[in-house]
Amino acid sequence: MARVLITTDYLRPGDEADQYLTARGHTTVHTPLAGVRDIRRLAAAYADAEAALVGHEPLSAEVLSRAPRLRAVVRAGVGYDSVDTDAAARLGITVSNLPGINANAVAEYTLGLLLAAARRLVQSATGVAAGGWPRQEGRELRGSTLGLLGYGAAARAVVPLAQAFGMRVVCTTGVPRAERADPTVSFVELSELLPSADYLSVHTALTIRTRGLLDAAAFGRMKPTAVLINTARGAVVDERALAEAVRTGQIAGAALDVVGEEPLPADSPLRNVENISVYSHLAGQTAEAREASGREGAAELVASLAGRPRFAVNTAHSHGSSPEGQEG
Repeated sequence: MARVLITTDYLRPGDEADQYLTARGHTTVHTPLAGVRDIRRLAAAYADAEAALVGHEPLSAEVLSRAPRLRAVVRAGVGYDSVDTDAAARLGITVSNLPGINANAVAEYTLGLLLAAARRLVQSATGVAAGGWPRQEGRELRGSTLGLLGYGAAARAVVPLAQAFGMRVVCTTGVPRAERADPTVSFVELSELLPSADYLSVHTALTIRTRGLLDAAAFGRMKPTAVLINTARGAVVDERALAEAVRTGQIAGAALDVVGEEPLPADSPLRNVENISVYSHLAGQTAEAREASGREGAAELVASLAGRPRFAVNTAHSHGSSPEGQEG
């Protein structure tokens, strides 16, 4: 049976995921990896692992090359840009994610950020804590336009929630036309979405094409009253350009659950910019989503070890499973 490394910081010994794996004969090793992760620490954690259920730690080619026994990696979430999937494939390591596992959590959180921005809730609470009693007016969501950048599971879950608040929803996406089944959503090009959105919510994967997609030119095409919401990946946004756009009034503000470097560095250009609020990557972190990701992540790991991954995002060129793995 396999030695399974679990680095996701909210999964614990004895929980449902742990019981699922140990009941199938696997040995689990819990090594929560959070905050700054250096290569030496990562390499040491992965040195003896045959499979891993992982968080957001960067699994670079160098780290993976130091894990000679590793055969399967499962990201306990949706995004997998922290894993060098090509290098993993060359090394015979199957990488999987859990598509849609936290879509409801992310959708609800997105609406929370929209409401907080529209009603200036952070500014109000901060002002009261500082001894004031701020009474600036907010705005209602009803009648405004929500632009979605991406149309994955989380974005699709946002649509009915936004519409319940009376918002019009427009979307730009690379999803094939056949999968754009909602007649209540207007699908447009980014060039049309940017100037029309009162709120722009990012739900796209981080790829070569989307890295830095929201740059100074993009902010220059948005309404001066527009607010950016990002619950996807920080690197989709040019952070220096965003800080300048908000500071100069090109757009009204931003609510960011994700940033390019996490935790947020002390010298980040996003710090101390009025009307930019940065949160600590919480969109998918509900009790329900965590339980589901642990449960489904463990099941995907067992399937991967048996050579039958359900959600593989790469093809391991030399992947093979041991007889022990097939018993899981």
